[in-house]
Amino acid sequence: MARYLVTGATGLIGRHFTRLLLERDDTDKVTLLVRESSKDRLAGLVREWPNRDRVALLVGNIGEDKLGVGETALAELRGEVDHVVHLAALYDLTADDETSVKANVDGTRNVIEFAAELRAGCLHHVSSVAVAGDHPGIFTEEMFDAGQRLVTPYHRTKFEAEKLVREQHDVPWRVYRPAVVVGHSQTGEMDKIDGPYYLFNAISRLTSVPNLPFAGPDVGDTNIVPVDYVAKAMVELVPRAGLDGRTFHLVNPEPQPVVSVYNAFAKAAGAPRINVELGERVSAGLLGLAKLSEHVPGVSIARDAVLSRLGIPPVMLATASFAPVFSSSATRRALAGSGVDVPPLDDYAPALWRYWREHLDPFRARKHGPRGELDGRRVVITGASSGIGRATALRVAAEGAVPLLVARRRPELEEVRDEIVAAGGQASVYPADLTDEESVHKAVDAMLAEHGRVDMLVNNAGRSIRRSVRLSYDRYHDFERAMAINYFGAVRLLLALLPHMTERKFGHIVNVSSIGVQGIAPRFSAYVASKAALDYFSKIVATETHGDGITFTTIHMPLVRTPMIRPTKIYDAFPTKSPEQAAGMVVKALKERPKHIGTPEGYLIQAAYALAPGVVDAIAYEGYRIFPDSTAAGGSGRLNIGKGERHLSRAATALVKLTRGFHW
Repeated sequence: MARYLVTGATGLIGRHFTRLLLERDDTDKVTLLVRESSKDRLAGLVREWPNRDRVALLVGNIGEDKLGVGETALAELRGEVDHVVHLAALYDLTADDETSVKANVDGTRNVIEFAAELRAGCLHHVSSVAVAGDHPGIFTEEMFDAGQRLVTPYHRTKFEAEKLVREQHDVPWRVYRPAVVVGHSQTGEMDKIDGPYYLFNAISRLTSVPNLPFAGPDVGDTNIVPVDYVAKAMVELVPRAGLDGRTFHLVNPEPQPVVSVYNAFAKAAGAPRINVELGERVSAGLLGLAKLSEHVPGVSIARDAVLSRLGIPPVMLATASFAPVFSSSATRRALAGSGVDVPPLDDYAPALWRYWREHLDPFRARKHGPRGELDGRRVVITGASSGIGRATALRVAAEGAVPLLVARRRPELEEVRDEIVAAGGQASVYPADLTDEESVHKAVDAMLAEHGRVDMLVNNAGRSIRRSVRLSYDRYHDFERAMAINYFGAVRLLLALLPHMTERKFGHIVNVSSIGVQGIAPRFSAYVASKAALDYFSKIVATETHGDGITFTTIHMPLVRTPMIRPTKIYDAFPTKSPEQAAGMVVKALKERPKHIGTPEGYLIQAAYALAPGVVDAIAYEGYRIFPDSTAAGGSGRLNIGKGERHLSRAATALVKLTRGFHW
C-alpha cells in the first residue's frame, strides 16, 4: 500500500490525478499540501472524491522553506511517504520572470529539499514539453539540454526547475512532460483560458460568417492532450516500480497541424473552416512579411490592440506552434496494455467548446436572451420613481429586461414595480440616496446578492437648477447640490459597479446628459456644468475600460416634460418631448450602445458654437434677455417681450423653434 504527498491538488491536473489515485486499491494515504487560502476549496473537492477517508490536508506553501510545514507535522511524515508528486506550478505563458521564478524554480527547490527531509521514496516532478524550447526536429524523452532557446519566462523556469530535479542526488526522481493540456475529453472541464482556448473568442466571432471556402497559411504543428489522459497516464506510471531516473512525454503521438486544431474547434462552433492550406513557400512568405511589419511604426500597436479585443496575448504568436517533434515511444511502451491512449481531438473538441462557451468564455456575459438585446438584462435605473426613469423602466421590462429601480422613496418605486409586474414583467426595488456612500454600496450589494449580476446602468437621476448667476452670488450651495447628484452621485454608483462589470467583461452605462452641454444655456451654469463633468468623466473612463467590454453612451437629452421643469412656467409654451419619447432614446442607447445620442437641433447648436462662438453668444444673450428667471428662482417670471409666460412673442417663438428642445 503506497503513501503519497501531492502538491497542486487544486489545479487542473492535480485534482484529476488525485481523484484517480484515491480510486486505486493499493493507495493507502494521500497527504495534500494546500495553502491556507485554498484549504476550504480543496476540502470541498475532497468531499466529492472516493475514499476521502484516505486524505489528509497539510497546510503549507511551496514558496516557503520546508514548505511552511511545522516541525511536528514534518516529524510525523518523515519516513512515511513513498511518493512526492509535485504538480504545483505556475502555468502561464504571460507571467513575468520574477513571478515565474518564484513559483516554478524556487518552489521546486523547496519541494526537493522537503522530499529529502522526508526521506521520500521518489520525487515525481511534473515538468512540460516547454523545456524543449525551439529545438528543431525530434526531441526524445532522454534529451534535456540540447542548446535550445527558451522563448518565455515560462519556458525558462520550467527548464530550470527540471534541471534542479535532475541534478540533485538526495531523492530518486521521475519527470513527466505533458504537452499543451486542455479540458477533460468527456466533460470538457477546464479551469482557465490557455493554449488553444485563446483562439476560441475569435472562432466564436466567426460563427456569423458564411461558411465559404477559406484559405489559411501553414503555421506549423502543435501538440494537445486532454487532462484526463495526463492524469490516467500518471496514475499508471507513478506507483509502478523500476522507472526511477526516467522522463515521460505525455503527448499526442503525432504532431497536430495548427490548421487542423483550428478546424476541429471551428467545426464544433459552427464557424468557417480552412478548406485550403497555403503551400509552405507562400506561408513562409506571409509569416515573414508579418514579422517584418512589426518594425513599421504603429503596426505592432495596431496588432496588439486587435489581439487584445480578441483576448489573445501577443506572446501566443510566438508559441502557437512547436519547432520540436516530441517522441513518446518509451512512454507508450510503459503504458501498453493499460488502455490509456490519447483520443483524437475531433472526438472531444465539441465537449471542450461547449464547456468553454458555458463557463470560460470571458465575454459570455454579453449574450442576451432570445427575445432581443435586452432580454434577461439586469438594468439599474436611477431616478426610476417618475419621469424618464419610470418610463424607461416600463419600456425595458416590456422587452424582457429586469429593471433594478433606484430612487430615494420606496413607496413610489414599489408603485412602478407593481405596474411592471402587473404587465407580466419583473423588477426589483432598491431605495438609495446617491449622495451617500454607504447607501449606494448597500444597494449595490443587495442587487448583486439577489440577481448575481448587473449588466447595464442608466444614470438618469438628476437635479435641475435654472437660475442666473446674478441671483446666485449668495447661493454657492446650488452648485454643490447640482454636482452632488448629477456628477458625484453618478460617479459614486459607477465606481461601485465597475469592478463587477470589469470582472464579467461586459457592462453598458447610459448617462442622461443635457442638450445644454452642446450649446450655451443661460441660467444653467450649475446644472450644465455638472452634466458636462459626467460627460467627460465617461469619455475618459471609456478609454480605460475599452478592453474590458464596458461601453458608455451619452444622451444629450432635449427638454422633456417631467416634474423637474414644472417650476419654470414658460416651459408650458415650449415644445418638449414626452417621458415616453425620452425613454425611447434611452432604450435605443441600451440596445445599440452608440457613443452618443442627440437631436438634430443639438448637433446644429454644437456645430454653430464650434464655427461661430461669438454669434452663438449673441443669440444666447437674446434668449437670456427674453426668457426671465422664474419666480421660483427669485426672478420676476415676466417675459421682456410678449404677453406672458404662456403666450410667447414672435421673437421668442422663433427662437424656441430654431433651438427646439433647448433649455432657455
